[in-house]
Amino acid sequence: MKAQTMKNLQTRTTHSHPASAIWIAVPLLALALFAAASQVNAERHGGGHSIRPPCVPAGLEIPAGNEVASHSTGVGVQIYVWTVNPTNAALTSWVLKAPHAVLFASHKNERGELEGIHFAGPTWQGNDGSKVVGARVASVTVDATAIPWLLLQATSTSGGGTFTDTTYIQRLNTVGGLAPTTPGNTAGEEALVPYIADYYFYRAKE
Repeated sequence: MKAQTMKNLQTRTTHSHPASAIWIAVPLLALALFAAASQVNAERHGGGHSIRPPCVPAGLEIPAGNEVASHSTGVGVQIYVWTVNPTNAALTSWVLKAPHAVLFASHKNERGELEGIHFAGPTWQGNDGSKVVGARVASVTVDATAIPWLLLQATSTSGGGTFTDTTYIQRLNTVGGLAPTTPGNTAGEEALVPYIADYYFYRAKE
């Protein structure tokens, strides 16, 4: 269901959105996709209150001494910019600008609640004011039709709340989000590509 919903929305990938339109597009995508995402998460994680560490490909494992603190489902878009290289046409391509997504809680009794947003940095910011910025450590392509699964390490955290003291983040179970396969028309043109992903946030064990 999750994949089929994404397939339907992929045909609506939007080009040349001004920045203000992103704030309109993302909530609409979230409403369209969240029902599918929440059903998959319910089937995957069951009704328990604890968060089980996910099974991941080699290279995406979390170092010993860390434990899962929270799990969110991100629903939104990957923003790409058509970048023209005047001296080397082979380097002209869609370049990732930033993600822009809303985060729904997928843990404990908060399952399904709007928890925060995800944007450039990459940054995850909770409704409680907490924030974490990460840096990519490793990447694995699990599905050729979707953006890679990632392991990221926190480079900074702030505020007090959900993302406080985050040490690592995993982006898993991705659907969609790949750059357009057709060329852009003009330099600077933007494309908003729908995607869904699970984000696992870790902290040091006490």
